Amino acid sequence: MANLPATFFGRCKRALHHMRHGTAHGKQLFPTATLQAIEQAITQGEQRHRAEVRVIVEPGLDARSAFNNTSNRQRARALFAQYGVWDTEENCGVLIYINLAAREVDIVADRHVGRLVSEAEWQTICRTMTSGFAQGDYHASTLSALEQLNTLLARHYPSDGKRPNQLPNDAVIL
Repeated sequence: MANLPATFFGRCKRALHHMRHGTAHGKQLFPTATLQAIEQAITQGEQRHRAEVRVIVEPGLDARSAFNNTSNRQRARALFAQYGVWDTEENCGVLIYINLAAREVDIVADRHVGRLVSEAEWQTICRTMTSGFAQGDYHASTLSALEQLNTLLARHYPSDGKRPNQLPNDAVIL
């Protein structure tokens, strides 16, 4: 019982922290030029591999999710489903989820691509972003991570010719 107040206040503190990070904060760190560069990097990358890539930036969780200690991974999986990243012909969707308030990046890959790429390879891409973000460099670190991702996917899941684009290439700021 002695732990209850600390837990409750910790959850409240987390919820308030996330609530302070709104869409305007996300657009400040990911301005139009950065979003356009992300879209271009995804478009060019998808010409080299068969995977479908989405980037979703969330400035902060809603108060309920933050209070209930929704993890970055749980949220990424929920968005993977909500945005239909799983719904590709070859089960080749890859989501990069960025939570700005938590300062975390998660990658969720559909089963076909997920079997080909090791956890260490995904983590290297995530660290590229989080290291850059820690220095205030959201533009270059995101583009660098996308280049690493595209190179990785081209190696493990190379293009086999023309195919339709199954998911939008634009980054989403929630």
